[in-house]
Amino acid sequence: MWNKAFFLDRDGTIIMDKGYLDNPDDIEFIEGIPDLLKKIKEKGYLIVIVSNQSGVARGYFDENTVRTVNWALAEKLKAEFDIAIDGIYYCPHHPEYGEQKQCNCRKPKPGMVLKAADELKIDISRSVMVGDKESDHIDLKELDFIKIVKDENWAQDSRLKKYII
Repeated sequence: MWNKAFFLDRDGTIIMDKGYLDNPDDIEFIEGIPDLLKKIKEKGYLIVIVSNQSGVARGYFDENTVRTVNWALAEKLKAEFDIAIDGIYYCPHHPEYGEQKQCNCRKPKPGMVLKAADELKIDISRSVMVGDKESDHIDLKELDFIKIVKDENWAQDSRLKKYII
């Protein structure tokens, strides 16, 4: 059976965007988001984080730092709110920095979503992407997109009714 999923940007969508986050202690959830994530899970959606992490290509931190922050985010959601994240995918590339300037994973390219769909058996046509930037709008016509206002409580956004009510 194929799953449906909420693909979520990380910084500015789930947690406050504090710039190039390299310290797990700085993770701060946007108000209302943990409750919304519970509703999403209750409706049978997988929760998959897809995040551009250009701080790696820029030399601000390494991929181990990204994995540590992502792991801490998932652990915090589980420990404090009993919410399991089904997958976390990140792109360490940037078109102007680092060794690999061209990739298929940096949003809006679909690489992270397609990889998650393959690994987690996700039906993209029954899924949605939520992010705070136009670059979060994945280049897949069958994937719905909800753009939110950065760092605001989008948990009450009326566009979510289609999916979780």
